[in-house]
Amino acid sequence: MKSPRLWCIALLMSFTALVLHMRGDVDKVLPSRPLTEFPTTVGSQSSIDIPIDDETLAILGKGDFLSRVYIRTSAGMTDPSQIGLYVAYFATQRTGQAVHSPQNCLPGAGWTFVSSDVTDFTDSTGKKYSVGDYLITNGAATEEALYWYQLHGRSIASDYKAKIYTLADSIRLGRSDEALVRIITPVNAGEDRAAARSRAIAFAQRITPLLPEFVPN
Repeated sequence: MKSPRLWCIALLMSFTALVLHMRGDVDKVLPSRPLTEFPTTVGSQSSIDIPIDDETLAILGKGDFLSRVYIRTSAGMTDPSQIGLYVAYFATQRTGQAVHSPQNCLPGAGWTFVSSDVTDFTDSTGKKYSVGDYLITNGAATEEALYWYQLHGRSIASDYKAKIYTLADSIRLGRSDEALVRIITPVNAGEDRAAARSRAIAFAQRITPLLPEFVPN
């Protein structure tokens, strides 16, 4: 049986789709660069693209997606503290396509949410962000995960609030574009979770100033 949380999100998504359909005009879509052009090097870390299979793409819908792992290499050795970056951007959600919450996707892939919180940070431009902060496990693997919705210059940690802002902006601004940004890094054996969280936040601080080119404010 679905939880009340999932029912609420489903109802908000259905109501948003209904309002957009009744509005009858066309969404305002701002120009943006494709996510394939997102920098492949961030700081001292280079990246490897993780292909998304056709079946998953069919489920995700008509959006622009980025799935990468950023790894630091030194003297031929690979740093085990890698960073996984996933971005899903939808220029419009009028057709019923919508951002999929990690609260649904990660459990479907075998991950369990152990704890949840909200973390705030400031990037190098002075812009403040509020993001979801989670500890997740899958068998013997434990990882630190940050995710948030990037919505017209806002960072939104809550699934509910993201849907409400999407509905409000679709009426007020004629825009339903939205992105999900997710950062994951392992909590390595013998490592304190705080170290993994600091690593994820430091990476987030580096990439957030780059986002507006790909996810319009």
